[in-house]
Amino acid sequence: MVKLIVSDIDGTLVKDGADNINKELFPVIEELKKKGILFAAASGRQYPSIRRLFGPVQDNVVFIAENGAYVVCRGTEMAEVPMKRVYVEQIVADMRRCTDCILTASGKEATYIESRDEEFVDLLVNGYHNTIEIVDDVLAADATIIKLALYCKEGIAKAAEALMPKWSDKVKVVIAGAQWLDFMDFSVDKGSALAKIQQITGIKKEETICFGDNSNDIGMFHQAGKSFAVGSAREEVKAEADEVIQTYKQNSVLNEIKKLL
Repeated sequence: MVKLIVSDIDGTLVKDGADNINKELFPVIEELKKKGILFAAASGRQYPSIRRLFGPVQDNVVFIAENGAYVVCRGTEMAEVPMKRVYVEQIVADMRRCTDCILTASGKEATYIESRDEEFVDLLVNGYHNTIEIVDDVLAADATIIKLALYCKEGIAKAAEALMPKWSDKVKVVIAGAQWLDFMDFSVDKGSALAKIQQITGIKKEETICFGDNSNDIGMFHQAGKSFAVGSAREEVKAEADEVIQTYKQNSVLNEIKKLL
C-alpha cells in the first residue's frame, strides 16, 4: 500500500522556472490526505518558493527544499544541513571565475545574489517566486548558507565540466536543470531527506513512490519502492527509474496519482 508520494517540481510537475502548477493537483493532495497518504514536494528551489507554489494546500505537504538541505512540514523544521564555511568561500571564488554565469547563495528564508541583471532577477522573483536579497558580497550575508548554485543562461555543461571534478569529493554537486549547478553539504541528497521523512513518519521504503527528471532526483529513486521518470528526463535518470511516463505537458504525475486514487 502506498503511504507516501514524492514529486520533484521543475521539469517534472512544471517547466523549469515556471509557476503554473496545475490547480487540479490541490484537491488531489487533499484527497490523498483523507486516504492517509502523505504528499511531499522535492526541489532545488528554496522553501518559501515551494511553499507559495502549493499555497492552498501547504499545510498538507512536506517540503524538501534546496535538494534536501532543508525539510519543513507545517512550519516545523524536520532537517537542516548547512555547508562548511571554508568550502562556501572557496566555491564562491571558483564560481566568480565562471564567465557568463551568475552565482546564488541560499539561506533558509532567502537567496542572496550579487547580480543586478534584470532578466535573472525576474526569473528568481516572478518565475521561481523566490525571496531574494541583492548584496555586494554573498559571503558577507548574515545567514547560514545551505546551498550554492550557479546559473548559466546558455547552459550549465561547460561550468559543470570545470567544477564538478574539483568539488565532487568534498561536497554534493548536482546538475539541477539545463542551466543550474547546485552545491550542498556532502550528506545532502533528496534521498537522504526522504529517508529522514520515512524515519519520522514510520513509512517504509516499499510504501513510497516518487517522480523526477534530473540527476538530483536519483537519490530519492533509490529510497522509494517505485520510481517514475518523466519522458523529458535525462537519460541516466530514466535508466534508474522503474518506469518512464509522459512529461509535465501531459500532466503525467497528476495522472499517475489519480490512477492510484
